[in-house]
Amino acid sequence: MKTALTSLVGCRYPIVQTGMGYVAGARLAAAASQAGGLGVIGAATMSVTEMTEAIRRVKERTDAPFGVNIRSDADDAAERVEVMVREGVRVASFAQAPRRDLIARLKDAGVVTIPSVGARRHAEKVAEWGVDAVIVQGGEGGGHTGPVATTLLLPQVVDAVDIPVIAAGGFFDGRGLVAALAYGACGIAMGTRFLLTSDSPVPDEVKKFYLGARETVVTTKVDGVPHRVLSTPFVTSLERSRLVRAVVNGARFKRLSGLSWAAMIREGRRMRRGRELTWAQVLQAANTPVLLRAAMVEGRADLGVMASGQVVGVIGDLPSCRELIERIMSEAEATLTRLPRSGEQISQSRI
Repeated sequence: MKTALTSLVGCRYPIVQTGMGYVAGARLAAAASQAGGLGVIGAATMSVTEMTEAIRRVKERTDAPFGVNIRSDADDAAERVEVMVREGVRVASFAQAPRRDLIARLKDAGVVTIPSVGARRHAEKVAEWGVDAVIVQGGEGGGHTGPVATTLLLPQVVDAVDIPVIAAGGFFDGRGLVAALAYGACGIAMGTRFLLTSDSPVPDEVKKFYLGARETVVTTKVDGVPHRVLSTPFVTSLERSRLVRAVVNGARFKRLSGLSWAAMIREGRRMRRGRELTWAQVLQAANTPVLLRAAMVEGRADLGVMASGQVVGVIGDLPSCRELIERIMSEAEATLTRLPRSGEQISQSRI
């Protein structure tokens, strides 16, 4: 299936595996790209050295194009961009709007730049700055999310910008891919669906927890901004004793990262720049990686925070990336054949 996305990045199918922290390492990104999609390394939770090693491991496993996701507001963002340029990474992915100087450097090096946005005005801004495409995530998506549903946000952005638009938030099958294309998108991006594959490094007990989940909740108690996660007793407990819990988690993160308390507070402020936060929220923002790592790496579904899109309620298996992508493309083809052809009455179709 050829779309503006496949032409832009060189993948076979218009399906992107998003760069999830502690989930999208070399193993998952390589599997997604080798299967014909666009795999993305979630490097925001990696050191520069770890990111470099992950890039090289993906290159050892596949010749297919892949991307790397980083935080544009990180102190070492420019260094990470240079690593991507040096290592020949095809796509630079950003969870927030990248700085203009980073976009210019990537464009000069021929690296495709694709930030994620959650509002029309953000898409318009980065398009004006020269990015190559945008991922538009509606409120159904997991992790940091906004209030507008994909079905409303996507057509707004498609109409507002002249660059390729990739749809995210609520996608898991071939019917969704066809719907996204009908809205004017050039492909879909999925996080939760790729997290729940056999190629995902997430511990089996956590995957089992996801498969048994049927609802998510949007909370601001993780790091001060709306965050869609699985509804668990631990998330509920974040509503109480936030400062004490933030300090405890902060101490854990301090041991893991080697950061000083002052550095952690600066990091928290940077992550939530422009927002009014309590001290608990500042500390929580800085040590959010501890909560993610507890579940996604250590397998502590009882103690961690598990970002999840609403699609978790309709996912019931753990296919490989290849099986998943082939299934989606087969479903998309079947969906297209069921659509009424020109001149036919809708009532005569099998939709």
